[in-house]
Amino acid sequence: NAARTMLYNIHDLTWDNELLEIFDIPPAILPEVKNSSGLFGETASAIFDRHVPITGIAGDQQAALFGQQCLTPGMVKNTYGTGCFLVMNTGNKPVASQNRLLTTLAWVLDGKPTYALEGSVFIAGAAVQWLRDGLGLINHSRDIEALAQTVTDNGGIYFVPALTGLGAPHWDPHARGLIVGLNRSTTAGHFARAALEAIAYQTCDVLHAMTADAGIKANELRVDGGASENSLLMQFQADLSGLKVVRPRIRETTALGAAFLAGLAVGFWNNFDELGCLWQKDIEFTPQPNPAILEQYRNNWAKAIQRAKDLT
Repeated sequence: NAARTMLYNIHDLTWDNELLEIFDIPPAILPEVKNSSGLFGETASAIFDRHVPITGIAGDQQAALFGQQCLTPGMVKNTYGTGCFLVMNTGNKPVASQNRLLTTLAWVLDGKPTYALEGSVFIAGAAVQWLRDGLGLINHSRDIEALAQTVTDNGGIYFVPALTGLGAPHWDPHARGLIVGLNRSTTAGHFARAALEAIAYQTCDVLHAMTADAGIKANELRVDGGASENSLLMQFQADLSGLKVVRPRIRETTALGAAFLAGLAVGFWNNFDELGCLWQKDIEFTPQPNPAILEQYRNNWAKAIQRAKDLT
């Protein structure tokens, strides 16, 4: 049930009595669940020379969503790391996913919940690591962009990095990675470009599922994480999704979101407007789509994904 996460009922904002009964867990032993921004306790005196209040708490991706200042329904962030983690703000009511995404709490402030949809891509930056460590095509992960730029397109190559199965929205643990479209003109540059494009394709698969579930059209995608530094990838992401891709000046948005929540609790900042002034855009990638080519790309990606699922 999407309303129950780890024994907690995200609709009622209480521990779920039915689940507690099933697992024979006495409610009295469970901790009090507090707002995301509030006083949780203080550090021990042995750590600092004074007791420091602990006033902000959130999961990694929820904190990144808050750090990216995705505060209104339809705003989406994607963290590009070893995998990709997309989260969309869906407002004050939970959206039950029909497309195999996770319905979750984004945060609770002043007793008022904000909900989100979350989708995880298993292999993103890890695909680049595999090209580095497994195939030896590059010496450092950062070299992938220059190698990919040695060619002008993917040369008909599609790489489905289902090296550990496929995550959202496919959820197929039996799928296996594959590279299709090889010919005698294929170069290492085509492999590199296909690996970067695979990250964007997988991101768009989750984005489409999110917008279908939420019934909200996203206007932009806010990005962070190590692979967001790759401008070739970010431009392709913008072209493929049709969304502005916005990279902030501060990339460590998980830590930033936790700091924002903590600062609100102690009055360092008073409201969302003050936080909004702190978030600053670094670069915005504007879609420059070629509809005919992108349609061909999407169709070929869909065929490649299906073949990966057939490899059991």
